[in-house]
Amino acid sequence: MVSNLIVAICAVIPLFFLMLVGFAVKKMRLLTELELAHVNRMVFKIFFFFMMFYNIYTTDLAETFRPHLMLFGAVGVLASALIGGIIICLIEKSNKRRGAMIQAIFRSNFVIMGIPIISNIFGDDQLAIPTMMIAIIVPIYNIVSVFILETFRGGHFYLPTILLGVLKNPMILGAIFGTLFLVLGIPLPKVILKPISQLAAATTPMALIVLGASFKAGSYHEHLPQLVGCVLGIIVPTIMLSLAIFLGFRGIELVTLMAIFATPCAVAGYAMAQQMGSDADLAGNCVVYTTGLSCFTIFGWVFVLKTLGMF
Repeated sequence: MVSNLIVAICAVIPLFFLMLVGFAVKKMRLLTELELAHVNRMVFKIFFFFMMFYNIYTTDLAETFRPHLMLFGAVGVLASALIGGIIICLIEKSNKRRGAMIQAIFRSNFVIMGIPIISNIFGDDQLAIPTMMIAIIVPIYNIVSVFILETFRGGHFYLPTILLGVLKNPMILGAIFGTLFLVLGIPLPKVILKPISQLAAATTPMALIVLGASFKAGSYHEHLPQLVGCVLGIIVPTIMLSLAIFLGFRGIELVTLMAIFATPCAVAGYAMAQQMGSDADLAGNCVVYTTGLSCFTIFGWVFVLKTLGMF
């Protein structure tokens, strides 16, 4: 029991320590809002690209290709969006809030918070499988989010433009180039591969520090019922992980699914809500409060799964 508790603590504490460093950076005013935005853009466009490239390029496709895991993850995310969307449409009358609420239910911070959890539990050398899942889950997040937000603001959903935008995503580009170099057997000299590995290793700390520095506590009084409803979306990982256990997922596969379904609302969901006419204040508060709550829920999930011998 004590060893399981230690595993759970070691999986969660590093994440929130780095976020606390970011919060300190903000409080000390070491970065202005404009500088923070530039750093955030650099992490997204450069660091995430090399993280995806390196993790896929250095992996063994025969060992990491898990079609059943990919299928469950994709169908699970789509089902969460569909069922969550139906429920939200029944209980919420405002179209402006509907998009933000549905995003909060199905779109998690898998990349920024989920990958570090897996790394803390299994080690950096075991990230090939979750990295492959990023290439499946992130495009689904982007496409479904645009579809939902455009629908509720009365816009036009044009799939070719959205797919082009997805292909321009640095994480997807990194996955594509990493796969091409791996499949074609293109060798990279150590003098090039070493700095790429260093950039990949720095991605998670940088992203978490920026996340901590980006937090803003907004007023929740105008949308408290909607915020509570979004936070109660924690029932989604309970359903999905119970189903995953029933279907026989174990080890790193199960923890990867936990990282997809049990991590807090994605920061990108706030940015998209802001840009596409949804309730940005509600979306921002969903990120803040689910992230705060996740320090307990993620710890709980890791502890329970470890105690049950699932990994």
